[in-house]
Amino acid sequence: MTHTHVAGSIHADAASRAPGWLAVPDDVNALMPKLWSEGVGKDADGVLTVAGLDVTELAATVGTPAYVIDEADLRARARAFAEAFAGWNVYYAGKSFLCTAVARWVAEEGLGIDTCTGGELAVARRAGIDMATVGLHGNNKSVEELVAALEAGVGRIIVDSFDEIARLGHLAGELGLRPRVMVRVTTGVEAHTHEYISTAHEDQKFGFSIAGGAAAEALALCQADERLDLVGIHSHIGSQIFDAAGFEVAARRTLRLHADFATEHGVELPEMDLGGGFGIAYTSQDAPSTPAQLAAAMNRIVDTECAALGVARPQLSIEPGRAISGPSGFLLYTVGTVKRVRLDGGASRLYVAVDGGMSDNIRTALYAAEYSATLASRRSAAPPTLARVVGKHCEGGDILVRDEFLPADVTPGDLVAVPAAGAYSRSMASNYNHVPRPPVVSVRDGRVTTLVRRETLDDLLALDVG
Repeated sequence: MTHTHVAGSIHADAASRAPGWLAVPDDVNALMPKLWSEGVGKDADGVLTVAGLDVTELAATVGTPAYVIDEADLRARARAFAEAFAGWNVYYAGKSFLCTAVARWVAEEGLGIDTCTGGELAVARRAGIDMATVGLHGNNKSVEELVAALEAGVGRIIVDSFDEIARLGHLAGELGLRPRVMVRVTTGVEAHTHEYISTAHEDQKFGFSIAGGAAAEALALCQADERLDLVGIHSHIGSQIFDAAGFEVAARRTLRLHADFATEHGVELPEMDLGGGFGIAYTSQDAPSTPAQLAAAMNRIVDTECAALGVARPQLSIEPGRAISGPSGFLLYTVGTVKRVRLDGGASRLYVAVDGGMSDNIRTALYAAEYSATLASRRSAAPPTLARVVGKHCEGGDILVRDEFLPADVTPGDLVAVPAAGAYSRSMASNYNHVPRPPVVSVRDGRVTTLVRRETLDDLLALDVG
């Protein structure tokens, strides 16, 4: 996908009808199951339900907008990856969404946690997670973050630059600690995803290039530094990846580096992380693989390459990314205004404005990401109409769902739900236009639990010390 400026995308869409992948639904009230958590459905009145609770009651209890997580579903997805990748270390992506409760859930299901800032590390520590199962990523870790990781005893630190190798060695020596270290490499593989979330091509900020020789040099430096315990190589090709095809070339190049290092230094490194970043369904056009399919393909790839290179299979790690948290959550909104806009050629689009916006999910504006939506508070007998769900912010690019068919009688006061919002929505949220961030609530067996409370105007003003 080629990144397009938001304004350009909007202007282009304004002269067109629905995109080719978006079909007119036979029943505008029906849900597409692959977009939602297992615990979501609709009752006889067309009201969306999650884990036995209808969203009208939920909205009355916690208000809107709100991030809603199906706890049993998130746990089940974490467990499915742990079971499919038996024998691997599976790491939950803290950056997708992290709070103390979710950290505990994934740990209880057998996963480690991947963090990439001191803040994420602090959440994992507060949750009481075994720090040996936590890793620290990041291309520009501060001294304070490295010290925090060292003192916490994290299980691995993934180094990303020569500056960091020297910095970490110095700090480890001062503290009398010997951290377990992995070297992040770039394999030159172009993942078929948005350029902003593709992370293994050469011209970007992450890792050491294998082709350019920097990766081999970084491994040698870590191996030579007695203050560091070099345990392996880390590779990550991107996010929102639907199958294992892209990993074949990446694994081959990473394992070749692993074998070359063994030949030169006389030691086979014990571990290797092949990244992950597996995709989810945001719309009808998305067809992600199951954990079992991914595991079978990746085990075959590793076994084939290890046999060809004559090296033992290292202890492997995988990072499923949004595939765990993404489908388990949705955003719930209340409609504030409805406006029909006439398009060229006699077509029209219904603009449905809700009480949130790009401050609670910026991905549509940032990546031109596609989402879906459903009328959540009632059944409608009206025909489907092409709609765009937009927010309340003072930006033309404040779009949540670019193209969707909603009932033509959507009206102020209705509830609208956006699926697949469990990852990178709350974690990328902002206070743009001084809008407080929504709460995160979980539902299990009909009961609501607040995980992260709603921000208030007093919260925002408390930071303004002028």
